[in-house]
Amino acid sequence: MAERRIACQTFTWEMLGDGWAGGPDDLVEAIATAGYAGIEITDTMIGRYADQPKAFARRLDEAGLTLAAFAYGSEGGFSEADWAEADYAACRRWSDFAAHFPGAVLSMGSATAMSDGARADKIALAADIYSRSAEIARAAGVPLALHPSSHKNTLLFDKADYDLIFSLLDKEIGWVPDTGHILRAGQNIDMTLRDFGDRIRYVHLKDVDAGGDWAMLGEGICDLATVLATVERAPRFNGWIVVEEESDEAGIDPAAAVRRNFDTISALAQG
Repeated sequence: MAERRIACQTFTWEMLGDGWAGGPDDLVEAIATAGYAGIEITDTMIGRYADQPKAFARRLDEAGLTLAAFAYGSEGGFSEADWAEADYAACRRWSDFAAHFPGAVLSMGSATAMSDGARADKIALAADIYSRSAEIARAAGVPLALHPSSHKNTLLFDKADYDLIFSLLDKEIGWVPDTGHILRAGQNIDMTLRDFGDRIRYVHLKDVDAGGDWAMLGEGICDLATVLATVERAPRFNGWIVVEEESDEAGIDPAAAVRRNFDTISALAQG
């Protein structure tokens, strides 16, 4: 079993949109101050370090943080043929970036419907884009995983979508299960984690209430202890528990929200 390590995802700040005026150094400082061991940052939030991976590595080292994962999205939703070449170019760029951080996983966002068309056909095209991207990442020595979501127009929402996409991908392509998105889709979280456990690389841990609205970690319906026990038995789980927060509280004070979440997960580990 891999040693448990706790990281923080930067989407908590990203969701503020124009309300966020800081930069990547501010994110690093807030996450390190909160007590986390690692960070998952996105292409949107990497800012001035986008073409300076060595400088970002030095900044993380100064803060005592490890890059657990680098996540990126696509204007074509990873499901449009006309955007495929741009998706591959992005994968090459971010694979080369992530290659400077041993053990970091490259995370591709959820396939999303950007135009009309049959859902199954779009998922099949997304599978092709994911598969080709995995080859690009593998050539750079970087493991790649996909991150399904429950957001608007996602193509990877319920169990049927998961069954289809994973049936089309080779076993080397990993999965980042997100507890909040799985629950918002009405899935049986334990069954989903077990069915695709051999693909789990790391986990996004967040919470929702019974109505599917985002909740602070430990204040919703997610059985955190059971999720962690299941994930940590996965054969290729690398030990990273990445806490992500999208609740209203986080929109008011992201730094305070992620500090609370760190205290919650730390107390769970000790209990």
